[in-house]
Amino acid sequence: MIGIIGFGRFGKLMASYLAQDFNVLAYNRSDKAEAILKVGASPGSFSQVCRQPIVILAVPISYMQDTLKAAAPHLKENALIVDVCSVKILPVQWMKTLLPASVSILATHPMFGPDSAAASLKGRKIVLCPERIKTAHYKRITTYLESKELVVIEATPQEHDRKISLSLALTHFIGRSLSEFGAPELDIDTEGYQRLLHILGVVENDTWQLFYDMNKYNPYAGEQRELFITAMQNIDVQLRQ
Repeated sequence: MIGIIGFGRFGKLMASYLAQDFNVLAYNRSDKAEAILKVGASPGSFSQVCRQPIVILAVPISYMQDTLKAAAPHLKENALIVDVCSVKILPVQWMKTLLPASVSILATHPMFGPDSAAASLKGRKIVLCPERIKTAHYKRITTYLESKELVVIEATPQEHDRKISLSLALTHFIGRSLSEFGAPELDIDTEGYQRLLHILGVVENDTWQLFYDMNKYNPYAGEQRELFITAMQNIDVQLRQ
């Protein structure tokens, strides 16, 4: 049995895939029992979900610490706790500090979402940071993920956050900037402009909370954002000469 805490857009996607192979028990703060049943999972209380052998935390990064504190007293000894946050350094620190020493910890970042993986997981990437988990258990998990044709990438939390500050946080920053600018669809356009609008569309499907959290809790995101803004300003200065 796998327990999932959080049934937002990604929690729903994850439950729909996992329910094909496992019994899944899901909890959400607001009542989503009908939606949970619809994807093949079962609704459960917070404490019931926390008592499962594997517990996946699919909550916003800003809710992680409170969720970990609430979950800790309910966790079974030797349970595996998995997070799916888009940053890794701080969530790993929080899990190691706030969870019992008897539980295993696997930090993950699925590099896909409800839009990109709605039809298939084939070729999608998932980053794993094995922090406190037995080798045999970790191997079973990677074997399962690879059987779903996912591309498994192992990294340290530091490696992950440094690279994701460019590949995700910066991409979302550009997309949100296009949204703020009000970039419209045009009949006279280019393929490059269509790609920009695609980025805009992708990021607007995600919540502002996700965008805010991926920047606030990634120690490298602010630096990369400032470097990008400076680069744009330098180009603007050159054009004005």
